[in-house]
Amino acid sequence: MNFLFARAPSIRFAPTATAHRSISHSVSVSKALPFYLNTLRSAEQNDGKVLRMLMFGKPGAGKGTLSARLVKKYDILSLSTGDLLRQHIAERTEVGRQAEEIVAQGSLLPDDVMLKVVASKLESLNNRHWILDGFPRTLGQGKLLDAHLQNQNAPLSLVVNLDVADNVILSRISDRWVHLPSGRVYNMSYNRPKVDGFDDETGEPLTRRPDDNPEIFSRRLKQFYDSTSPLLAYYASPVNKLARLITLQGETSDEIWPQLDAVVRRSFPGVRERISSISQRRYSLSDPFAMEQEKRAIMRGAASDGPNPSKFLN
Repeated sequence: MNFLFARAPSIRFAPTATAHRSISHSVSVSKALPFYLNTLRSAEQNDGKVLRMLMFGKPGAGKGTLSARLVKKYDILSLSTGDLLRQHIAERTEVGRQAEEIVAQGSLLPDDVMLKVVASKLESLNNRHWILDGFPRTLGQGKLLDAHLQNQNAPLSLVVNLDVADNVILSRISDRWVHLPSGRVYNMSYNRPKVDGFDDETGEPLTRRPDDNPEIFSRRLKQFYDSTSPLLAYYASPVNKLARLITLQGETSDEIWPQLDAVVRRSFPGVRERISSISQRRYSLSDPFAMEQEKRAIMRGAASDGPNPSKFLN
């Protein structure tokens, strides 16, 4: 199945048929090839395949929640462009001083400056697995990032598009609460905090985002389509020969997570689970039946063509 990587096709997953249709179905990226979960393996996959990932989605689609789940379960670095920029400014690096001067003037940072902010970190990661958040946001930035990564012989390997219907997002943003210091997101409909109004890990109070209202959401949605649709079309085109574009559909992060998790496990077998994740999943005393089922599933995978699960405990 070498054709999977020859043209970097767009791949679409959908858990169930749904009556909700989003505007993104009308853009060129929606012309995804039919694909099934068990065809994700290819002859080019091996334990050395590095995950270098971008995730796109409308405001409120669940990018932050799903990225956090990946980082919690797997040995993957999450890189925030905003955090990197603030670090450069705080450390008074050359690009940090340049960026601070531009920001002080109230101007947007040019694409080449943003690339320097991101590239300085990516170049130090060698063969680490990573997810980049907040960059690129435009087609021009996407092309700059691609050219830089290819020059470093470290091209993107996965681009994920979260396709959640507009009306679904609009109906749930009023239920969203966030822990601003960590970025953890809760939803009172399907992802409630343990104690209403307070963060699960720190106990600190949760707040609402000021832009979580229909009017501002509509403006942000238009901005998303204007800037991101050309980017997705670029990653879906034959010009993109290396990164695989996958579109995942669902109404909640809980629906999309199993799809995303399966893509990472099957396409990037070298991405290891964190020890804490394995221990929690395998040896939870609160659900012995689930624990036994999980052990059997691992053994079945080891007996077929999957990697040896014991190596994740080293």
